[in-house]
Amino acid sequence: MQKYQCTVCMYIYDPDKGDPDAGIEPGTPFADLPEDWTCPDCGVGKDMFEPYE
Repeated sequence: MQKYQCTVCMYIYDPDKGDPDAGIEPGTPFADLPEDWTCPDCGVGKDMFEPYE
């Protein structure tokens, strides 16, 4: 699955790991994250993420 990187702090969302601290299960694609999900490191929204190569 596609990883996404925060353009502010460079945090990488890895769908294989999810975001357990926010209740996001492993295996959750970035597109399926709630609209109000924010970067766990810096707090910006999903619109500040880009696909990670």
